[in-house]
Parts: sequence; C-alpha cells; structure tokens
Amino acid sequence: MLKKQFSKSKPTCKITFSLPKEAVAKGKSVELVGEWNDWNEKKATKMKAGKSDYTATVELKTGRNYEFRYLIGKSKWENDWQADGYVPNPFGFDNSVVSIVSVPTVNKTAKKATAKKSSAKKTATKKAATTKKTTAKKAAAPKKAAAKVTRKVTRKPAVKKVSKSTAKDDLKKIEGIGPKIAEHLNKGGIRTFADLGKAKQATLKGILAAAGPRYTMHNPGSWPKQAKLAAKGNWNELKALQDKLNGGK
Repeated sequence: MLKKQFSKSKPTCKITFSLPKEAVAKGKSVELVGEWNDWNEKKATKMKAGKSDYTATVELKTGRNYEFRYLIGKSKWENDWQADGYVPNPFGFDNSVVSIVSVPTVNKTAKKATAKKSSAKKTATKKAATTKKTTAKKAAAPKKAAAKVTRKVTRKPAVKKVSKSTAKDDLKKIEGIGPKIAEHLNKGGIRTFADLGKAKQATLKGILAAAGPRYTMHNPGSWPKQAKLAAKGNWNELKALQDKLNGGK
C-alpha cells in the first residue's frame, strides 16, 4: 500500500510503503529495495513492524515512476498488493511501480464553490426534514385513533438473501498472484480460494494467456495447493509452504 505526501516547497514526495504482516513469515525482516537505491540490497531501507503492517517512508523526487519490491528475510521477494502498476523484470517476475509523475493541484475557487454549495444543500435538507416531520405528525393523529379499534398485525421483516455467487476471497494472499492477475482470475470465474483450489492447470494457464503476453510468464503450479490451505484457514501451513516458494514457484 502506498501513501503519498507531496511537498509544497520543493519537487519531492514522501511515500510511506506498507506490507501486511500476513505476507511475512513470523520473525522475518522486511526491507525496501528499488530504483532509487540502484536495487542494492546493502542500501535497502529496513521496514518497521507495526500492529498489522511493516512500513517505511522514503522521500523521492517527483516527475517520474519508480520500480520497487519488498525483500523478506534476505531471500524472498514480494510485490506491493496495491501498487500504482506492475512491469515485468528480466527474472520472469513483475516489479511494483509507484508513480509520482505530477503533483496534484487544488483549485481554491472551485473548493470554495463546492463548500458553499454543500452548505446550501444542508440547509435545504434540514428544512425539508422539518416539513416532513410536521406533516408526519398531522397524518399520525387520525391513525392513532383508528389503531384502538383495529387489530394490529405484526409481520416479520423480509430477509434479503445473499447470492453465493457474490462470495469473494482475497486471491492476492496466494504467492505469485498480484492485483492484476487476481482481477483476471475473477473475470474467469475464479473468485474464492475454493474455486482456485479446484481449478486445473489448463484452466489457469488459459486465463493467463487470454490476459496477454506479459502474464504467460507466470507459473500457476502451486496456486491450487496454496488456495486449498487458505480455504481451510490453515494459515500457518500456508506460510510454511510460501517460505519454500520463490514468486509462487
């Protein structure tokens, strides 16, 4: 996850990088490596462990995109689950991308106009609510009298059924699956860990091939096995398996 804070006085941006603890095996260190430090692991920025995430803040010059990845335990690489983009690297995987090409601007005049419009809307809503309340009281008077001679019928509120087809798991928890691949899997009918656990290799490779050339380099061989563990909630076993994998392979 990326949080950006652009400087008002110089062409720089402070970026807070964060990686969920669920992506990191217990006791492992997490470091941030990218183009700004020439992918040099010796110059990597060590990330601090918080309640739910590992975080690190780096100040970079604006006007360009930067590629980066997270290095876990000096041996395992992980991408940001909500990066601005992903580009293939020479090793057959994707690098995460953070974009700070331009500094966002705020139109003060438009902002004041929006605030004024919002204030007027609140006033109008308040008046309408008062009128509605008064009307409701007048209408309720004859109903109360009629209620004394009318038997009250109590009905159970209707329960809205939720379609099972709307169920969806975070497939990014499977090593080797990033946001874009998860999106293509969802389009291909694979929305839950159970779906992925039952999927055949031919089906998965077909979905990747349909997504485009950049996705055919990915190997879904371990995805169903990981998904079966996730579907059962065996997170410790899943982490143990992922520690042995490299980019999902």
